[in-house]
Amino acid sequence: MREFTPEELRKFDGISGPAYVACDGRVYDVSESFLWRDGRHQVIHRAGGDLTHELEDAPHGRELLERFPVVGTLKVK
Repeated sequence: MREFTPEELRKFDGISGPAYVACDGRVYDVSESFLWRDGRHQVIHRAGGDLTHELEDAPHGRELLERFPVVGTLKVK
């Protein structure tokens, strides 16, 4: 499984390619979700980043991300 640095993850912003987001050290491919069009979700969240802390305030839990393919892990410095 691929290991992403935060810098590498930023390249997967959903604008010119796949949309990836990280949470709790896992990287998910949300590209196929209509809720992540153009790499944005609910105008607040952007693909290419770590949503671990942002999900604490979300109206849904982390289990929602488990519907998407895991494409790697996030390397934390």
